[in-house]
This record gives sequence, structure tokens and C-alpha cells, in this order.
Amino acid sequence: MERLYSKLPNLVFGFHGCDKSVAEKVLHENQELKLSMNAYDWLGNGIYFWENSYSRALDWAKNTSKIKAPFVVGAIIDLGHCLNLTDFGSAELLKSAYEVLKYKSEINDIPLPKNRGKSKDNDYLLRDLDCAVIEQIHEIREAESVEPYDSVRGLFQEGSPIYTGSGFLEKTHIQICIRNPNCIKGYFIPKQANRHYAMP
Repeated sequence: MERLYSKLPNLVFGFHGCDKSVAEKVLHENQELKLSMNAYDWLGNGIYFWENSYSRALDWAKNTSKIKAPFVVGAIIDLGHCLNLTDFGSAELLKSAYEVLKYKSEINDIPLPKNRGKSKDNDYLLRDLDCAVIEQIHEIREAESVEPYDSVRGLFQEGSPIYTGSGFLEKTHIQICIRNPNCIKGYFIPKQANRHYAMP
């Protein structure tokens, strides 16, 4: 059943916050965005996008100290065979991978990674454990010669409550991690809406 419904049947817009110099290489020199390979990446190794959220990508770029000239690259993405963490069934995959990771850490006498670096809103900013669990899922699939995932998609409730008593948080977002660069069908410069016309 998993493969039957793992292909999301539509294209999505992804937005990648970066320095303008990176954007120019992607948009004008036909270079690819680089895969992120940090141990603390939220969804494992891959190219990261905010799903349908130009403003969140720009906010992230503006608040990242390494970025001198904040810019946003848009992408048209086919998620392909997606590890969709918004789906109820993904919980079992995560639990199983965690148990394998835990067992490996015990028999090799190495500490299990931990999520760390909490923000003022109590969000983990560095997700070493989550990253390791997701990478363990990919490792298991490779060892069993099972079709690899092209992408990983996750919903993150993040930030302060929008208003007193709110269940909605100001930085809640859907993040996409692309493992297979062929999922990216094209890049574009996001445009501003024409205020003289209705939004279709």
C-alpha cells in the first residue's frame, strides 16, 4: 500500500532562501542548488525548500548570519516517491528506524544523537536525532534494495502563538527536502502580484 499512495499527484512551488550570489549561479549559470549534508538538518540530506511560502524563505534568509544579500529562488517540484511525514503511516517508519539506530548505537557503544539548540519558543533548531532517524530510513531501504525516496516532506509547528490561547504558531510551515535533483523541473525568480487584477 505504501508505494500506491506515496506519489503526490501534483507539482508544488518550493522556495529556497539563499544569498543573491547563489541565486545568480542557479538562475543564470544553470547550476544546481547544493545538497545540504549537515548532521542537524531537519529532514536529512538534500536540497531544502519551503513549500508555497516565499515569505518564510525570505524571512529565513534575512535572519541567517552567513547570508549578506538575502534572496529567494523559486522552484517547480515534482515530489516523486515521497516520504511524506504529514501522512499518518509515516509514524511507524520513524519508530522502526529509531529502534534500529538505537540498537546500533548500543552495540557500537556510541551515543545516540540528540536534538539540541532550543529557541526562545522551545523549538529544536538543530535536529541531529531527527536527521539520523530519517537517514536511517534511507539506509534501510538501500540495504533491502527497496526503491529510494526522491523527497521528504514534513510539517513543523514552530514559533510563538499567533494570539493568546492560539493553537496556531507564527512560523508553522511545510518543508521539503529533495534527495533526487531530477524532481526539480525548473527554477524561477518569484514575481510580485499585479494589483490591478484579481488573483485567479
